[in-house]
Amino acid sequence: MRLSLRFVLPLALVLAGLAYIVVPLVDQLTLRWSVRDLNTRAALVAKTIEEPLYEAIETGSNQKLLKQFADISEDERLYALGYCATPNAAMVATRVMPREIRCSKLDRYVGEDGYVLHTDREMIHVAVRPMGTGGVLILLQDMGYFVERSQQTKLYIYGFFVGLAILISLITVFIAQLSLRGWNEALRLLVRGKLPGEIPTAAASTSPELRPIARDLQRLIRELESENRSRDEAQINWNPDALKAMLRGELRGEDIIVVSNREPYIHVEKEGGIEVQRPASGLVTALEPIMRACSGTWIAHGSGNADRATVDAHDRVAVPPEKPAYQIRRVWLTPEQEAGYYYGFANEGLWPLCHIAHVCPIFRSSDWEHYVAANQLFADAVVQEATTPDPIVMVQDYHLALVPRMVREKLPEATIITFWHIPWPNPESFAICPWRERIIDGLLGSSILGFHTQFHCNNFVDTVDRFMEARVDRESFEVTSGGKQTAVRRFPISIDWPPDPLAMEKSAEDCRREIRAINHLPDNQLLGIGVDRLDYTKGIIERFRAVERLFELQPEWVGRFTFIQIAAPTRSSIGEYQNYETLVRAAAERINLRFGTEAAPAILLKIQYHGPREVYEYYRAAELCFVSSLHDGMNLVAKEFVAARNDNQGVLLLSEFTGAARELPEALIVNPYDADQCAAALHMALTMDPMEQRDRIRLMRSLIAEFNVYRWAGRMLLDAATMRRRMRLLGDTSKVA
Repeated sequence: MRLSLRFVLPLALVLAGLAYIVVPLVDQLTLRWSVRDLNTRAALVAKTIEEPLYEAIETGSNQKLLKQFADISEDERLYALGYCATPNAAMVATRVMPREIRCSKLDRYVGEDGYVLHTDREMIHVAVRPMGTGGVLILLQDMGYFVERSQQTKLYIYGFFVGLAILISLITVFIAQLSLRGWNEALRLLVRGKLPGEIPTAAASTSPELRPIARDLQRLIRELESENRSRDEAQINWNPDALKAMLRGELRGEDIIVVSNREPYIHVEKEGGIEVQRPASGLVTALEPIMRACSGTWIAHGSGNADRATVDAHDRVAVPPEKPAYQIRRVWLTPEQEAGYYYGFANEGLWPLCHIAHVCPIFRSSDWEHYVAANQLFADAVVQEATTPDPIVMVQDYHLALVPRMVREKLPEATIITFWHIPWPNPESFAICPWRERIIDGLLGSSILGFHTQFHCNNFVDTVDRFMEARVDRESFEVTSGGKQTAVRRFPISIDWPPDPLAMEKSAEDCRREIRAINHLPDNQLLGIGVDRLDYTKGIIERFRAVERLFELQPEWVGRFTFIQIAAPTRSSIGEYQNYETLVRAAAERINLRFGTEAAPAILLKIQYHGPREVYEYYRAAELCFVSSLHDGMNLVAKEFVAARNDNQGVLLLSEFTGAARELPEALIVNPYDADQCAAALHMALTMDPMEQRDRIRLMRSLIAEFNVYRWAGRMLLDAATMRRRMRLLGDTSKVA
């Protein structure tokens, strides 16, 4: 025992001296680590709020800036935030900013490790960070946790040395009584055991420090998304100027490329020279105003016989001809490619597959090969036209299902928005396609994949779940394939608003008089109008049967009512379309023989191209418009008719199998297969009170005015902007981590 005391007392003194030396060193080291962590955190916070800060400064809103500061200052460690635009400016800061910190006196706080400010009660770390706006951000972080950590560290060290002294004392007392084997065993146990106060690993200590930053980033991302969404839903009056402002604000300097099969302007050589035509296409109707607003590049198939003669050396032409606002980049296809890719796989295969129109889809391997080759041509054109490594590419429709994946392989950082303009069938129907996995994989190269209705979104997600090795999140409607996410979203398409003033310059009364005169009809003849491509999905024959049934059930309308059908020729080289045109002509002739009169035919069939202004005159001249599609993604004819009726008259009959029926319930919704129901709706439309017509049209016009084509494009582009910002934020965070 005496030997032990002689050994233990000097040992205790030595350990006490070591503790006296070690504690301040550890304290300093802890302070240095804390300051380094705070500097890292300050830099990350500054990076995180730089974009919102820029927006607040750009709008000159100190209140918005203070709100951003207040939201971020909710973090318990962030003491105060301030911003100085110049050294002589007044500081915009949270209310607890110390008075001694001013914009003109920041030099003492500038340094690699910041500055530790000691007050009577608190210990505060001050970091001054220059911002891209030209000003500086001042971040004050509470170091109260450091004082607590320092005290805990001292206790741990003192406890360590006390425990070590006790342990050594015990070993000394019992050493004489232990054998060599027992001594060795004790040493092994000592080495294997964890000592009290052991310091955690770097990884374990780093993770808790980054948790507040992770919370800040998650909160900021949620705020950005909710801000964009609320701006989209409530604050923006969507028009060309609003879309341009959004593009400047949310997508400054971004490269925007639209790619579709159909071009918005076709150059056709005729006897009098080259004529410019706009094709009858809902896609062109929707997208052309967008391109006028964003001044991007539209890549499309050059199908006009004078298209090559009007492009420059890079296959580009500026449009519109009267006031160029954007470029068309034309892609050239051989006759064999066009026959296989467009007429074959796209329109004899995918079109009937996606439309429930009782036409059997035809799939040929040769057509598929042309489809792949043509999609590659379009994808290569996108890569060539891109001026940045991360353009925004808007891919349109079923002709180009493989383009998103092909572009993704060449431009992995691109934001690709694909919009599928036709319905998406259920998995059982889509299973017919022999290359179903290739089609789905091509579409999953998109960042955002849009459909007209939620029903089509559901069908697509179900199809992915059935046929692909991919993770489907049905809560967020996101599909992860190959490590990349695709957001599946509903974007109901619409039309330009307000309508073209030139199309509306004639009064409705003048249109009524002129249309009847042009078609040699009595002045008091009641008119119905149908405007479609001559396509079997549009239900033109079913429409004629409804008119025939109206005359059978209500013979008083014979000679008083004429239905005018404008049918633009389309895909006339495909057998099904040739047969359908024959059937449509035969149906019109048969009904005219039964119910037509010498002065007024029952049905007036016009199988020829009509320009937009001509079509609007027919809309404004008619008592009703009948849209009887058997299956349609949206159908913009319904919306065009409503937009044309600024006289608040006219009745819309609308097939329940269109996407528009979900948006325009004030129309007379019908089942086009039910001839009796459609005949009753025609009779109701022809006898509807003008006041009821006005109420219905006004409601539909207000919806189309609010949910116009600029809103459709704006929502997609806002989602793209949010996605790009999130990816950049997370990318910056991963670099810091």
